[in-house]
Amino acid sequence: MSPELPPSRRWVFWLACGLGAGKSPVAPGTCGSVVGLLWFCLLLWPRNPWVYGLGAVGGVFVAVWLAAEAVRYTGHPDPPAVVVDEIVAIPLCFLTWIGWRLVQVHPMPGAGYFFGPGERCFTLGVWAAFRLFDILKPWPVRQSQRLPGGWGVTVDDVLAAGYVNLVVLGALAVGVGR
Repeated sequence: MSPELPPSRRWVFWLACGLGAGKSPVAPGTCGSVVGLLWFCLLLWPRNPWVYGLGAVGGVFVAVWLAAEAVRYTGHPDPPAVVVDEIVAIPLCFLTWIGWRLVQVHPMPGAGYFFGPGERCFTLGVWAAFRLFDILKPWPVRQSQRLPGGWGVTVDDVLAAGYVNLVVLGALAVGVGR
């Protein structure tokens, strides 16, 4: 943490670091993605697609703001401890699957559906695909990191989630997942 960070703003950096998950000495992005699964469950809890969608999209804008503050205070273009971008990207990774489920079955699935015995492996696969795309950063994921401030920190994870959704769509189209 930068010494010029005022004590009254430390909570912003703490949130940007995923409640401390980004301070992990090993794989902070992966730790942030695990917290992202908790954010995913929280958005599923009301079992309302509008709450989920607004929370997922709103989370991105909050992440951009938090990341921009962290960039400003640390002077680093993408502070390694900042994992709010991974956190908010995880629910985005599940948009295609949720949409598919809503069209097929209609009710909004809850967390029990995604973490139950029938689907937990697919859920883990979605999570692992996100980590893979976040690490490999295929075009234009890596290039998006050049965006200024919090946008450069966050948009690459949003784009990685887009790649995950393409993989999920392909898997669902061939009958993997339900």
